[in-house]
Amino acid sequence: MSKVSGGELFVQTLKKAGIDTVYTLHGGHLDAIYQACIDHNIRVVDTRHEAAAGHCAEAHAKTTGQPGIAMVTAGPGFANVLTAIVDAWLDCTPVVFIAGSPPLRDAETNPLQGGFSQVAMAAPVTKWSHQITQTHRIPHLLAHALRIAASGRPGPVFLDLPIDVLFSQVNAAGKLPETIIPDAPSAPTPEQVGAALAVLRTAKRPVIMAGGGCWFSQAGAELTAFAHAAGIPVYTNNRAHGLIPTSDPLACKHFANLAALAGDGGERPDCVLLLGARLGLFTGGQTDDVLPYDIDMVHVDIDAREFGRIRDVDVAIAADCRETLAAFNRAGGDWPDWSAWAKRCKEVSAWHRHEFGEALDKTTGPVHPYQAASLIAEVAGDDMVLVADGGETHTWFEMVAQVNAGGRFLTMGYLGCLGVGMPFAVAAQVAHPDRRVICVVGDGAVGLNIQEFDTMVRHNLPVVVVVFNNKGWGMSVHGQQLMFGKNRLIATELAGTHYHDVAAGFGCHGEYVETPAELKPALERALASGKPACVNVMVDMDVIAPFTLALLGNWDREAQIALPYYANIEA
Repeated sequence: MSKVSGGELFVQTLKKAGIDTVYTLHGGHLDAIYQACIDHNIRVVDTRHEAAAGHCAEAHAKTTGQPGIAMVTAGPGFANVLTAIVDAWLDCTPVVFIAGSPPLRDAETNPLQGGFSQVAMAAPVTKWSHQITQTHRIPHLLAHALRIAASGRPGPVFLDLPIDVLFSQVNAAGKLPETIIPDAPSAPTPEQVGAALAVLRTAKRPVIMAGGGCWFSQAGAELTAFAHAAGIPVYTNNRAHGLIPTSDPLACKHFANLAALAGDGGERPDCVLLLGARLGLFTGGQTDDVLPYDIDMVHVDIDAREFGRIRDVDVAIAADCRETLAAFNRAGGDWPDWSAWAKRCKEVSAWHRHEFGEALDKTTGPVHPYQAASLIAEVAGDDMVLVADGGETHTWFEMVAQVNAGGRFLTMGYLGCLGVGMPFAVAAQVAHPDRRVICVVGDGAVGLNIQEFDTMVRHNLPVVVVVFNNKGWGMSVHGQQLMFGKNRLIATELAGTHYHDVAAGFGCHGEYVETPAELKPALERALASGKPACVNVMVDMDVIAPFTLALLGNWDREAQIALPYYANIEA
C-alpha cells in the first residue's frame, strides 16, 4: 500500500476545505507541505517577513469572508508572526496559523529554533492552540482548527507541526474528514424577533450600527433589505463598509459619524440596533460621544459575552446576524416615517466636506491630506479594493472612500497595528485578481513592511501604494505638540524619504508628487503601468486629523492630565 507524508495529508485537507491559497515565508520545517502544494495547485504567496505573511492571511479572511492560512517556520518565524496572531484575535478574524517546530524526539535537547513552547505562547491569543504529535491525525486536527476559526465568533487558531510529524509517512488509505467547515448558523427565537422589532418601532430616531459580524455572516443583502423596508440609517465600522453601498441614501459610513450629530447641535439617536459589533473604542468607549447614555439598545451578536459590556442592553440576541436580519425581514409590518431623520443623518455624515472643502482648491504644496485622500478616492471610484494604514492617514482616506461591496475596505482594528497596509494589499490583490487595489499608507507605517514591494513584484501584483509623506509619525507629532508644545518633539520626526525610489529599486513604478496638480496624473500613470507602484506624496504636517483631536480631547490643564488615546485623568 502506498504511503504519503504528513504534508500531503495537510494539503489534501486544505483542498477538501476549498482553500487554494496560503501565505508564508519559507522554512525547511514546512517543506513537506510546500512540496504537496506543488502537486495540488495550492497557491503559495511567499512574503519577505513572517509578520507580513500573517497580516496577509488576516486580510485574505477579511476580504473574502473565508479562513486565511499563514505558515511560518519555527522559533523566530513563529515569534515574528505573533503580532499578526494578536491582531487577528482582537479583530475576531478567522485565520489558521501554522508553525513548524523541532522533532519531537529532540525535546529538552536545546535544538535549533526550539527550547520554548510555541503552543503556550499562542494560547492566550487564539481560540485553540495545539501541537500535532501523530501524522495520521493531521487531517482531522486541521479540519478541527478550521471549524473553530470559522464557527461562532471567528478568530485565530494555532497549530504547531513538528518536522518529524510532517515528514513521516503513513498509509494513504486513511479517509479525510467529511465535514470541514459546517454551515449551521444560529437563529433568533420568534420571541426575540418580536421584542427587538417592538423596541425599534417605538423609537423616534433609530440607527443601525453594523460590524464585522455582519460581514462574516454575509448579511449584506439582508441588511440592505431591512434598512430600506424600515427606513433606518445605517452606520458601519471598517470591517462592514460596503455591505450597504456608500452611495445608498441610508448609508452613513463610520460609527464616528454619529458623534457629528451631537456636534451640529441637533437631536441624537434614541435607539440603536447593534449588529455584530462590540461596544468599545469605536463606539466611544465609556463616553457618550458616539451613543447617548440613555439610548435604547438591541444587540445582536454571535457571542453572548458581549452583551452588557460597558452599558445595558434592552434586547439581547445571541445569533447569527444574517439569520436575525432574515427573520426581521420575514416578520415585516409597518414602520414609522423616519425619512426626515434618515436624511439628516446622511447629510451630517458628510461633515468633513464642510470642514475641509476649501482644501480641495489648494494649488500649492505640500498637499492637504484631505485633498490627497479625495483625489485618490475620485480616481479609485467604487469598484477597487481600498486599503488604509497609518495613524492619521487611514482616517483621512476612510472619510472619503467609496465602497459598494463588503470586503473591499481594509484597515487597522483594535490593536492599532501600523504596517498592515502593504500585506493587506498583497492579499487583497491575490484574492481579487480582476480588481485593482490601492493602498494609502503613512510614511511611518510604510517603513514597517516596505520590503513587501518585492513580494508584489515577484507575484505580479499591480498594487498602487500611495504614501502620505509628512516627514514624521503624524499622530505622534501632533499629540506631542498639543500636549507639550511645538518645541518638545522627540522620537517622532522622519526624513522626507524618497519611498518611490525604494520601490523602484524593487522593480516597481515610482512617482513623486509635491503639488495637488501632480497627484491625479501620477495616480493614473501608476495604474496604467500595470506594475506594482509607489506614489510618494508630500502632505502637510501642519494639518491635524480630527481623529487625533477627538482622541486627545480638550482638557483642563490645571485639573487634568491628558493621556494620548485614552480618557484624561485627574491631576
